[in-house]
Amino acid sequence: MTLLAMQRTFRDWLVTSEDAAAEALGGGHGTAVYQNNYRIALVSSLAETFQRLALWLGNEAFEVAAARYIDARPPSSWTLDAYGEDFTAFIDGLYPDDPEVAELAFIDWTVGQVFVGSDAEALRPERLAVADWETAVIHPVPSLLVMPIATNADVIWQALATGENPPPAEAVEQGTALLVWRQGLEPVFRRADAYERDVLAWSATGEGFATICERLAAMLGEEAAVITAGALLGRWLVEEMVATVRSRLL
Repeated sequence: MTLLAMQRTFRDWLVTSEDAAAEALGGGHGTAVYQNNYRIALVSSLAETFQRLALWLGNEAFEVAAARYIDARPPSSWTLDAYGEDFTAFIDGLYPDDPEVAELAFIDWTVGQVFVGSDAEALRPERLAVADWETAVIHPVPSLLVMPIATNADVIWQALATGENPPPAEAVEQGTALLVWRQGLEPVFRRADAYERDVLAWSATGEGFATICERLAAMLGEEAAVITAGALLGRWLVEEMVATVRSRLL
């Protein structure tokens, strides 16, 4: 057996635990330690990434879910940092009647991704200078992620993070979203209603501030639209959620 063939056989055995692969490697009780170390490393990696989810489910239930994920999705990246990318969808399939479980997993994953996301200096309110609001476009910071939520998973997550007793899971208003971004080096999040969610989505696609106000006016009326858009922009600037506000050339 060549070295490459042996490496591939060893990899296949780690992933599948098949007897044939173990026999090709020489068998024996000594090989079991590698299988054990492989699985422990993956479970530990998932537990580190999904800390609040593990607290919510409990160690035993989390380890069962992690073991099933390891069997179904062996790692394929060079780094374990990417291993939990599909865990949210997988856990959603395991707990279809408990939507807060997948949302907790998604918050755990998203907070981690925001922490290592692209850097961008937030626009400070005193530096805001736009010549023409008719052509102005709001550009959020690149770390901003917007996720729809159906439960109070954000409140549960915060309680678990601070060592408090989490509240029971409950549904939130339809259309609610969670905004996750980075202030300096710290990931933060908060809820947003459907209007704020939509304005951010329109801004992210490059839609102008004036056009956004027109959209809001159709839903809220002209005066309420201007007040809402202005209040949102002001809040985003204070919360370091805006990278630039620039006039677009027509």
